[in-house]
Amino acid sequence: MKTLRIATRKSPLALWQTEHVAGRLRAAHPGLSVELVPLSTRGDEILDRSLAAIGGKGLFLKELELAMQRGDADCAVHSLKDVPMELEPGFALAAILPRADHADAFVSNRFDGLDALPQGARVGTSSLRRQAQLRALRPDLDLRDLRGNVNTRLAKLDAGHYDAIVLACAGLQRLGFDARIRARLDAPAWLPAPAQGAIAIETRSDDPRVAALCAALDDAHTGLCVRAERAMNRALHGSCHVPVAALATLGGDGRLHLQGLVGSARDGHHVRAQAHGAADAPETLGVTVAEALLAQGARALLDAG
Repeated sequence: MKTLRIATRKSPLALWQTEHVAGRLRAAHPGLSVELVPLSTRGDEILDRSLAAIGGKGLFLKELELAMQRGDADCAVHSLKDVPMELEPGFALAAILPRADHADAFVSNRFDGLDALPQGARVGTSSLRRQAQLRALRPDLDLRDLRGNVNTRLAKLDAGHYDAIVLACAGLQRLGFDARIRARLDAPAWLPAPAQGAIAIETRSDDPRVAALCAALDDAHTGLCVRAERAMNRALHGSCHVPVAALATLGGDGRLHLQGLVGSARDGHHVRAQAHGAADAPETLGVTVAEALLAQGARALLDAG
């Protein structure tokens, strides 16, 4: 195979991530030509409603998957946190790259962190997971929807529409906006989306040649962690319609530690659970933490979402 075509969204972050993957693939396979196939997705086009209202994060994948089915692209690059727990039939994840910063970023031009925000401050985020944790920590805040790519969101903050916004650290860092991060929102007080910070390559499940090329970029350590996080979310039947957060880390003893959270974006009520498990059974650990969350009442929160 002499040329590999990668489908990607057109946002600056998506293009950065796909160029990053393309560079890694060229380095891993000298002589391989890699081309980008930029596409517009419904998730990018519809910005006046939340993702939960228009069908979920899977909208970021559909057009890219159709391009692979048509033969216009050989694979696609995604932020793994945007990939549904169950892929459409005929597709598979061929590689998960080393994870970048998993944390969320508090971004503000005037305030150094959540605690510094004044009563009733306007904070922008359309993520139900982020809204639930913000309401739990600061129920007085005025939370407002914020859609669009990273540059658009920063521009809205700079225009004075918000006192602060919450974004992913990884996205800001990849686009060179490290200096905009005023504070990292991190575990144990704050948990990210399952698989946040990880990039995945999706292929057709009937194309082993492409899968083999992409597999050269797979990172086993990251794979173990995100498999536990996604297994927890899958067992909860979580989606962007409900606030679910998870973070798995691999300890020096070779065991995985998984923290999980299910919350309410309306009032901040939430339940938490955590457990340790064998690194060779990440899905089992994910189910264990999901069951612990359900035992604490997570089902009512999920159903309310």
